[in-house]
Amino acid sequence: MSWGTELWDQFDNLEKHTQWGIEVLEKYIKFVKERTEIEINYAKQLRNLSKKYQTKKNSKEEEESKYTSCKAFQATLNEMNDYAGQHEVISENMASQITAELTRFVQEVKQERKQHFHEGRKAQQHIETCWKQLEASKRRFERDCKEAERAQQYFEKMDADINVTKADVEKARQQAQIRHQMADDSKGDYSSVLQKFNREQHEHYFTHIPGIFQKLQDMEEKKIGRMGESLKTYADIDRQVVPIIGKCLDGITKSAESISEKQDSQMVIESFKSGFEPPGDIDFEDFTQSMKRTVSDTSLTKADCKSDPKVPSKSRNKLWPFIKKNKCFGSRQGSTPEDFSNLPPEQRRKKLQQKVDELNKDIQKEIDQRDALTKMRDVYMKNPQMGDPASVGQKLVEIGNNIEKLRVEVHKFEGWLAEVEGRLPARNDSSRRQSGLYDTQNTQTVNNCAQDRESSPDGSYTEDNSQEPEVKVTPTEFDDDFDDEEPLPTIGTCKAIYPFDGENEGTISVTEGEILSVIEEDKGDGWTRIRRKEEEEGYVPTSYIEVYLDRNTKGAMTYI
Repeated sequence: MSWGTELWDQFDNLEKHTQWGIEVLEKYIKFVKERTEIEINYAKQLRNLSKKYQTKKNSKEEEESKYTSCKAFQATLNEMNDYAGQHEVISENMASQITAELTRFVQEVKQERKQHFHEGRKAQQHIETCWKQLEASKRRFERDCKEAERAQQYFEKMDADINVTKADVEKARQQAQIRHQMADDSKGDYSSVLQKFNREQHEHYFTHIPGIFQKLQDMEEKKIGRMGESLKTYADIDRQVVPIIGKCLDGITKSAESISEKQDSQMVIESFKSGFEPPGDIDFEDFTQSMKRTVSDTSLTKADCKSDPKVPSKSRNKLWPFIKKNKCFGSRQGSTPEDFSNLPPEQRRKKLQQKVDELNKDIQKEIDQRDALTKMRDVYMKNPQMGDPASVGQKLVEIGNNIEKLRVEVHKFEGWLAEVEGRLPARNDSSRRQSGLYDTQNTQTVNNCAQDRESSPDGSYTEDNSQEPEVKVTPTEFDDDFDDEEPLPTIGTCKAIYPFDGENEGTISVTEGEILSVIEEDKGDGWTRIRRKEEEEGYVPTSYIEVYLDRNTKGAMTYI
C-alpha cells in the first residue's frame, strides 16, 4: 500500500490532505496550550484562596489556631497549596513536553511538505514540457507529410500535362523530393521526441512521483504517530501527579481525623479559666432596722461611733457575672503590665509560664551560638591560617552578656510565677470568695461581690443583725449630695490580698498585706480609690483588696 502507486494521479488531493493534517495537529497544540493556561490559572486561584484563609501572624486568629479544628483547617490549606503546585507541574510539563515540542515538529513538517510538493510541481512541469515538445514535433511531422503529399500530387499533375514544359515538370519533381525529405526528417525527429517523452513519462509516473508521494506518506504517518505519542504524554502527565494529589487528599483526611472535640473543649477551659471560685449567695440586707429603733436607742456615744473592721458594712451587693463592662475600667487599665498582674491568677500563671519558656528557648539559642563560636575559636587557635581567634572573642562577650540578661529576666518571671503558683493553692478557703474585675481581650469584666468588702479579716462573713450597733441616722445625712471634698474623707480601711503594680496613670501600687485607707468606694467599675499616709492616693482593683467600711460615714451609705 503506497501513495506513489495507488494515488499517482492525486497530486492535488494529497496536497489538500496533508495541509488538513497539519491543521489538525495545530488545533491539538492550541488545545493543550489553553489547557496549560487553565491549569496555571486554577493553581494561582487555589494558592490565593489558601493564602486568603491562612492564619495571620500577630492576630487573634493565631491564638485561636491552637485548637485541633483550626489546626486541621490550616493543614487542609497547606495541602491545597501543595495540590495547586501539582496543577502547576501539569501546566509546566504540558507546555514543555507537548506544546513546545509539537510546535517545533509542525514547523519541520511544514518545511518538509513544502519541499516535497516543490519537487512534485517541478516534475509535473518537466513532464508537461516534454509533452509540449512531443506535440510540437508531432504537428510539424503531420504538416510536413501533408506538404509532401500535396507536392507529390502537383508533380504528378504537371507530369501528366502535355502542355507543361519539361522545366516546369522538373521543378515540380524537385519540390516534391524536398517535401518528402522534410517529411522524413520530421518523422525522425518526432520518433526521437516520442521515445524521449515515453522514457520521461515512465520515469515521472513510476519513479519521481512515487518517490515524492512516498516521502509525503512517510511524513504524514510520522505526523500522525507523533500526535499519538503526544496524546499518550498528555495522559501520562496527568497520571504522574495523581499519586501526589492522592497524598494531598490523604493529608486532608488525616487532619480531619486528628480533630478532637474533647481536647478543644479542654483548651477553652485552659484559655479562659480565671482561677476564682463562683460567687456565693447574696445575703439579705435589712434596711428596716432604723424604723424599729426607738428615740432612746438612736443616741450613740462618741466612742460607739468608732470604726470596727470586724463589723461588715451595708454596701450594695454586686452580681458580677451579670454586670456589663464599665468603660472607666478600660481607661484605667492601659497597657498590659509586664508581670500580667491585670489577669486572673490562672491566666496570669499561664502567661508567666509561657514567657519563661520563651526566655529559656532564647537562652538555649544563645548557648548554642556560643558553643559554635567557641569551637570556631579553638579551630582558629590551632590553625591560625584559617582565621583570627580575636575576631570571635568580642562576639562571645556579647553573647555572654545576652545570656546573663536573659537569665535575669527568667529569674524575674520565675519569681512572679512562683508567687502565683504559691498563692493559688492557698486560696482554697471557700469562705473567701474573690470575684475580681479583670479586663482582658477574651474575658468579660467581672465586678467584686459586696461580701468581699464585707468580709472580716479572718475571711469569714456574718450577717448577724444582733451584733450590729445602732447608728443614729438623721434625715440630713440622706439628703447630703455626697460632694467630694479636698481632701476626700476616709470612709473605711482595706487590706491588700494581692500585690498590684500601679504603673498606669491614676493607679497606685500596693503590696500584699498592706493596710490602707479607703476614700472612694467601688462605683461598679471594679476599682476602689485608696490613700496611703494622707499623701499618696489612687485606684486599685477592688478584687485585690478586702474593704472594711466605717458605719458612721457618708461613704458607707453610698449604695441604698
